[in-house]
Amino acid sequence: MSRFFCCLFLICSFASCVSQNNKEISDKHVGGPCEGCEAVYEYGDRVLSAVDTLPDFEISSPQLKLSGTVFQQDGKTPASDVIIYIYHTDRKGLYTKREPSEGWAKRHGYLRGWVKTDAKGKYTFYTFPPAPYPGDAEPEHIHMTVKEPGKNEYYIDVVVFEGDPLLTDEEKGKLENRGGSGIVKVKLEHGIGVAKRDIILGMNIPGY
Repeated sequence: MSRFFCCLFLICSFASCVSQNNKEISDKHVGGPCEGCEAVYEYGDRVLSAVDTLPDFEISSPQLKLSGTVFQQDGKTPASDVIIYIYHTDRKGLYTKREPSEGWAKRHGYLRGWVKTDAKGKYTFYTFPPAPYPGDAEPEHIHMTVKEPGKNEYYIDVVVFEGDPLLTDEEKGKLENRGGSGIVKVKLEHGIGVAKRDIILGMNIPGY
């Protein structure tokens, strides 16, 4: 019996190594270091769609609809099946946790969501505008991570808001245009602030 379990262990270990190697081969590594980007996988057993509603959307005022189209590197062809992960601060500028918190929710807080783009590359998040960090250290922003088929996860420029007094020319100059510009304009439609953030895969992404 002991020999049987020993052999079984060796077979499973070999299979695990093969699986890891296949993942390394199939997923081209791009984007450079990215602390916390693995949170893109923390949606559990949910079946992702092109639309997600973050916690507290229904009870928040103002509300925000953040949507756009993800394009291939040519900037024209829609990219389907791209996972997008976002997180942001609450109205106090904090990444507040809700217990029990696991994984990157301990750092990113509970205000986060996941979508997978549809056949036309479309995605939508329903949430509310974040607040700047206490002390107005940085402009209001929403973090974004993408995971496209065949490549590892990587971050793109945060979403920031045109008209934010903290979004100075100096702050704009710090943006890298990863995935295209993250500067959005918010328009009021049917009582909800609407912002469009298109994404171009590979744009200004190292090693792409």
